[in-house]
Amino acid sequence: MEQLLPRFLDYVTTDTQSDPYSKTTPSTETQWTLAKKLVMELHQIGLHEVSIDENAYIMATLPSNTEKKVPTIGFISHMDTSPDFSGKNVKPQIVENYDGKDIVLNKAKNIVLSPDYFEDLLHYKGQTLITTDGNTLLGADDKAGVAEIITAMEYLVQHPEIKHGKIRIAFTPDEEIGRGAHKFDVKKFGADWAYTMDGSQVGELEYENFNAAKAKITITGKSVHPGYAKNKMVNAIGIANEFLSLMPPREVPEHTSGMEGFFHVHKIKGEIEKAEIELIIRDHDAIHFKARKELLEDITEKLIKKHGDYVVLEIQDQYRNMREKVEPVFHIVEIAEEAMKQLGIEPIIKPIRGGTDGSQLSFMGLPCPNIFAGGHNFHGKYEYVPLESMEKAVKVIVKICELTASQIK
Repeated sequence: MEQLLPRFLDYVTTDTQSDPYSKTTPSTETQWTLAKKLVMELHQIGLHEVSIDENAYIMATLPSNTEKKVPTIGFISHMDTSPDFSGKNVKPQIVENYDGKDIVLNKAKNIVLSPDYFEDLLHYKGQTLITTDGNTLLGADDKAGVAEIITAMEYLVQHPEIKHGKIRIAFTPDEEIGRGAHKFDVKKFGADWAYTMDGSQVGELEYENFNAAKAKITITGKSVHPGYAKNKMVNAIGIANEFLSLMPPREVPEHTSGMEGFFHVHKIKGEIEKAEIELIIRDHDAIHFKARKELLEDITEKLIKKHGDYVVLEIQDQYRNMREKVEPVFHIVEIAEEAMKQLGIEPIIKPIRGGTDGSQLSFMGLPCPNIFAGGHNFHGKYEYVPLESMEKAVKVIVKICELTASQIK
C-alpha cells in the first residue's frame, strides 16, 4: 500500500484531459504520456501480457496461481480527465488528519472547500485528503481507479498465498467524452466479466446507469438592417431562446436526483445568421428516454411550422442502461457486495447518474458493474479524494479476486 499515494500523485500531475472535438483516439496526445508510463510500470510490478495498441488501450494479465478452474475476471479504469475543467498543471495538496473545518484551496482567489456546502467532507474527519489547489480539477476521476488497480495487482504479486484465478486489467482513453469503450477489444481482453473502478464514495456498487444521447440544434437566420427588418429578419438567437423556453424548466441537473432524468444544455453560441444549442439527454427508464428525444423532435417541428425550415435537430445515442445485461449474471454484483461486507464496508447499491465504460462494455459482451474509487466533486476545482478510501478500494479488488477463486469447488 505504501506506493498508492505516490503513484496517484504522479498520475494526476500528468495532463490527460480529453477533447470531445478531436477525431483521433486518444483524443489528445497528452494521454499517450501517461499510457506509456503505465505500460512501463506494469512490466516493473511483474504483470504478464502487457500490451498497448495504436489507440492507447492498455491491457495486462496477472496469471492464475490456483489449479482450480476459475473464471477470468477484469478490472478497468480510464486515464483521461474531463474537458469540463482544466487538468493542466495539477498541483495536489495533502491535508493530513482533516479536522472537519474549511480547507483553503487557494488563498489568493479565496477558493475554499467547505463542509458547509460539501457535507460529505465530514465523513472523513481524521483522514488524509488529497485536494486541488483551486486552479484545476484533481483527476481522481479516474486516476484513483488506475492507481488502485495497479496497487492491488502489485499486492497480489507480492502475496502469492492469496489464491486467485486469471486477472485481466485494462486502462482506456477518452471515457470522459463517451468514447472510452468504442475501440475496446473485448475478445482480446478475454474476461468472463469485469468491474470498472470509477465510482465515488466508499461502498458504491452500481449496475445501472443512464440511457444517454446528445443533441445539437442548428438554427439558420437572415440578417437584415434592424430598422427595416419587419417580416424579413430571421433572428437565429431569438428562435434558439424560443426553443429553450419550450423545454421543461425543472428537468435539469440542478433540480433532479435519484432516478429522475434530465436535459442538460451545456453549450450555446449564436449570431443573427446562425445559432447552435448543444445538450445531453439522460434517463434511466427506456420509455422516458424515448419520450425525451421525441419532445425535442416535437419542439423542432413546432418551430419549423411557425418560422420555416430554419431549425435542424440532430440526436445521437451514446450509451444504454447496462442493467439489462448485468441482471442475468447478477452473481458478479453479489461477489463485489460480499467482498465489501467482509471488509466491513457497507455496500451502497444505487443507479449511476452518469455513464461509465462499463455500460458500453456490457452491451459489447463484457458485463461490467462499477465500484467506488473514492473521489468526490469530480470535474471541478473542489474535487478531492481521501487516501483511506483509495486503500479500501484496493482491498476490495483483492478480496473480489480471492472470493471468485474460493467460491469455485
